[in-house]
Amino acid sequence: MPTPPPADVIEPHDTSVHEIETRAEFDRRLAGGSLAGLTVQGLRLDLDPVPDLTGTEVTGTLFVGCRFAGREVGADLVRRGANVVPPFSGLPYPTQPSHLYTPDDLAAGFAEGGFAGMYDTRVYEHFRAHGGALPDVREALGQRLHDHGVDNALADATRAWLAAHRPQSVVGVMGGHAVPRGSAAYRMAAVLGWELARADRLVVTGGGPGVMEAANLGAFLAARPADELTAAIDLLATAPDFTDHDRYTAAALAVRRRYAPGPTLPAQRPAAAAGTEWARSGGLAIPTWLYGHEPANLFAGRIAKYFSNAIREDTILRLARGGIVFAPGRAGTVQEVFQAATKTYYGTDGASGAYVFLDRAYWTTQLPVETLLRPLLAGSHGGDLAATVHLTDDVHEAVRVLTTTT
Repeated sequence: MPTPPPADVIEPHDTSVHEIETRAEFDRRLAGGSLAGLTVQGLRLDLDPVPDLTGTEVTGTLFVGCRFAGREVGADLVRRGANVVPPFSGLPYPTQPSHLYTPDDLAAGFAEGGFAGMYDTRVYEHFRAHGGALPDVREALGQRLHDHGVDNALADATRAWLAAHRPQSVVGVMGGHAVPRGSAAYRMAAVLGWELARADRLVVTGGGPGVMEAANLGAFLAARPADELTAAIDLLATAPDFTDHDRYTAAALAVRRRYAPGPTLPAQRPAAAAGTEWARSGGLAIPTWLYGHEPANLFAGRIAKYFSNAIREDTILRLARGGIVFAPGRAGTVQEVFQAATKTYYGTDGASGAYVFLDRAYWTTQLPVETLLRPLLAGSHGGDLAATVHLTDDVHEAVRVLTTTT
């Protein structure tokens, strides 16, 4: 029987003080004469003004995914004690992204080439052409470096939010990807995301269509009144089916343009911590190119897109310490229920929030997971946690549970 890992194994470590991820920070450090022991990630050091590194101390410096003005620059750095992992040639994605993706990043190219021309689609087609989930060695190394960069960028992006609001402020929303826009289930998930964001919760989804898109949409429009959320859903409902890729994506981009973040949330809300504005303008999505045949969810404020689905699933559940909402879904959603329950049972990532199941009849009759989940959690290592399971048909009750128990 597994036991929880030691606390220091899973405790987040702040390595940002040793990392350089922007040209401005690089130039500041360079002016001091030493980069020794630091990690320089994904920078274009081949662009004007090209830095002169010849007199800089670089012992133990790691340059990963950086581009230099010539091969001799990298070779000289290695001779002087640096470690250089250059970007892989021929890849449509960065081998060491220094920041999370934005909707604009994933949608880049749509205006010129439609869905097929998007950055997101081009990366997916490359992924498929190089072995998919079982890539060759070179591709596998590129993907692993990319996903590590996303790990690191995600830690950087969430650090300020967690410091200001605690881990229990992060709420996951899971549910079916095939839920059509405009349906009752879609509208319920959108209201859920809207209310959670207005209650100062960071909404985290798996970044797909259906329930996931709806929850991020609600968070994207949290600063706006409820009637505008309804109007946005009505516009999206003109392209309800995600398999109609071009129309589906075009509708999302049109709604983004119409409702671009502008007004602030109600005055009673606490002031946003620096660098967390994205969290209040769509929340976080964590998708994977394993499901790249599904259009990108373009309503999240930041997108941590992985190649590895296993890492992606574990990351979502690790972050969602403030509880998880499970809207109706099939095998994928049920898998997430019990993957989350395993973490809660053993206390793998610390204390868990509530498990809220929307649609009582679905979760007690059609897929009666409650029957197994309650007795399982009753015997957890942390004591009887059966009371963390809640079933409801009321999205407002779901929000009350999630905002009063954390």
